[in-house]
Amino acid sequence: MSGTKQSPFAGSVPTSPLADSVSGDSAATSPRDTIISVSPVALEKLKELRATEPDAEKLGLRLAVVSPPGEDFRYDLVFEEFLKSAFTDEVRTIDGFKFIMPASDVDSLRGAELDYNEQAGLVLRNPNRPKAPAIEGLVRDDETSAQIEAIVSVDVNPMLAAHGGFVTFAGHDTEGTAYFTMGGGCHGCSMSKQTMLDGVQTMITERVATITKVRDLTDHSSGANPYFS
Repeated sequence: MSGTKQSPFAGSVPTSPLADSVSGDSAATSPRDTIISVSPVALEKLKELRATEPDAEKLGLRLAVVSPPGEDFRYDLVFEEFLKSAFTDEVRTIDGFKFIMPASDVDSLRGAELDYNEQAGLVLRNPNRPKAPAIEGLVRDDETSAQIEAIVSVDVNPMLAAHGGFVTFAGHDTEGTAYFTMGGGCHGCSMSKQTMLDGVQTMITERVATITKVRDLTDHSSGANPYFS
């Protein structure tokens, strides 16, 4: 590997399972507001990988979200000279190692934990959910949207969490259709259509008078390793 940006992952982009919580016991000792935490074993592995690079002492790890809104988080992890990071980047030091994160990704990464195991390699456990996709023509800021968001938060997603999944409300149209994307274990799951129609649609239409049906906007062909199929 050469140049300013070098990937320690041989071109692969790690994807992360949604985690309900972040383990504080395994996090490296670090100052407050590091945005992410890093397990000791992951930190050791990163330092080992960095040591093989030219000018290793100048390198930090850039961690960025590369998936579009509404899709499961996908990340790009690459070594980068931290002194050349953008002015808007957030740079944090954990046990002497620099982590560089785009300002636009901070809210999506806050509270996540970077860990490592021999089977999966580096894994980012992220307690956050993807932002809703912005779709022209859909409404997201009215009373109907607030009702739907409340039902999703209190009832729908806790139900889907048993399958490792969740839905994200994308908005509704003027014809009574609410639009969602599905993530986690629901992304790519062969039962997702039934889940959306029999479960989510029933819960929404019975309680929101202006909504008569729901529609799934997820590209399930891109889903990988769902919890249930």
